[in-house]
Amino acid sequence: MATLTLNTTRIKKIRKARKIGRPKLAKLAGLTERQVTKLEIAARETPVEHATAMRLSLALDVPLPTLTGEFEISEDDLTQATPKSCGCCS
Repeated sequence: MATLTLNTTRIKKIRKARKIGRPKLAKLAGLTERQVTKLEIAARETPVEHATAMRLSLALDVPLPTLTGEFEISEDDLTQATPKSCGCCS
């Protein structure tokens, strides 16, 4: 399986700036809350499966290179996006 190295501090920074709780991010990304928590407290550079990285990118509505550190975090990345619904918590 292909892996990518994510800058895990960016996940938390974007999530918090957008006021998305871990449970909602987990639902949107198809992960468990425990997986999200582990990612956020992991070492700053953490390898994850490509599919997981893509799900997080889509759930946070940011380009994948923003999560890997290739792109800088933009103001748009930190502003609250149009809320997505995960079906359980609109």
